[in-house]
Amino acid sequence: MKKEAILNIKQLLQSPKKMVIVPHKNPDGDAIGSTLGLYHYLKMHNQEAIIIAPNDYPDFLKWMPGENTILKYDAETGKCNDLISDADVIFTLDFNALNRTGDMELVLKSSSALKIMIDHHQQPDAYAAYMYSDVTMSSTCEMVYNFITMLDDKNLINQDIATCLYTGIMTDTGSFRFASTTSETHRVTAFLIDKGAQPAKIHNAVMDANSFDRMQLLGCALTNLKVIPESKTAYITLSQDELNTYNYKKGDTEGFVNYALSLQNIIFAVIFIEDKQNNIIKMSFRSKGDFSVNEFARAHFEGGGHTNAAGGKSNLSLPETVEKFISILPAYNNALKNE
Repeated sequence: MKKEAILNIKQLLQSPKKMVIVPHKNPDGDAIGSTLGLYHYLKMHNQEAIIIAPNDYPDFLKWMPGENTILKYDAETGKCNDLISDADVIFTLDFNALNRTGDMELVLKSSSALKIMIDHHQQPDAYAAYMYSDVTMSSTCEMVYNFITMLDDKNLINQDIATCLYTGIMTDTGSFRFASTTSETHRVTAFLIDKGAQPAKIHNAVMDANSFDRMQLLGCALTNLKVIPESKTAYITLSQDELNTYNYKKGDTEGFVNYALSLQNIIFAVIFIEDKQNNIIKMSFRSKGDFSVNEFARAHFEGGGHTNAAGGKSNLSLPETVEKFISILPAYNNALKNE
């Protein structure tokens, strides 16, 4: 972030203002962790801050300090619209295009508030007055740590901030095993641990909160696992009926796609999840090495994200979507075989 921007934001924090913090729709651990980490920091500067999430998120993220203050736009639309309209500053975290907020997009676009983006996804839209965008970062939570440090407030990081930021770094790095994990990431998390983040407790709260139904659903997903060896690709399908059979709740399929990617000689993995309520097929893409699922998702499935982790969607049926995916793969065989 440019020095001039940092100085201007420092000046903003000198007096109380109405501030709204927004994560993307269907927020994950990095989105909730980063917004809560920033929320606690802004409160230390006596700012009138509030987090507005576009919609609800999994129960395994609802233990973090301050989580009970988060408003959900789809449940309290009128109140949230008023807060956004009255805001002096809007922080957007863990996304870089306003359409990632779903039904919040229009009210955010029409707001005259100063917008500040903190995000690590590729190809950002230029909607914010101040942009801290870095695709090399492991997570938005690591960027919030850097943001606080750039404002010369590293000393203000307490246990609540440390806990929230550690959670997002841990989840977005796949418990520190993804390629985005750097030596600096470990230095940051070491500092957060020194400030009170408890790795074992956080890991247990997020990763070991499995219900019996979720484990049964995982079994179903693994039964549906298919491999396309000539493309070094594996995929999983879950129909709406299968989700219903195992009492699916938001977040239950988190991480399932990684089982497909963990297979020997697999470079590219995807999970297709039927969502009859929205009449779409949701997709999560993962890859190893330099094969860009961000480019693949953008080119074929109205999606995007990172080089090795992205999302997409399809308006076709589940079988038709899988058929389309399989028909596209041969064009990428050389790139996949070279990984």
